[in-house]
Amino acid sequence: QVQLVESGGGLVQAGESLRLSCAASGSIFSVNAMGWYRQRPGKERELVAAVHNDGDSYYDDSVKGRFSISRDDAKNTMYLQMNSLKPEDTAVYYCARGSRPSSREGEYDYWGQGTQVTVSS
Repeated sequence: QVQLVESGGGLVQAGESLRLSCAASGSIFSVNAMGWYRQRPGKERELVAAVHNDGDSYYDDSVKGRFSISRDDAKNTMYLQMNSLKPEDTAVYYCARGSRPSSREGEYDYWGQGTQVTVSS
């Protein structure tokens, strides 16, 4: 059974940084794409960043240049470095495992429990 556990959320002021971590277990971590989704208040869950098993990355336009996704296959861990945070980044952030080596939006089959990120103005 695949398990994903996020950590690193919290309350910060606009302009500050946070780093989220996702620890994975129960599958061969290096095979699949991994991604970070978020669900903002009143909005649907959206893919904000993904990293494929070959290292290629994807970012939603709203976070390009501010967020950086990475993975450490030796530690079965994925990270999301979030810089220059804005109030509109406030959301629950979810770690997700892709069903393919290079999953696109909608191709994620396992989810963590989520971690709250709140950015005050």
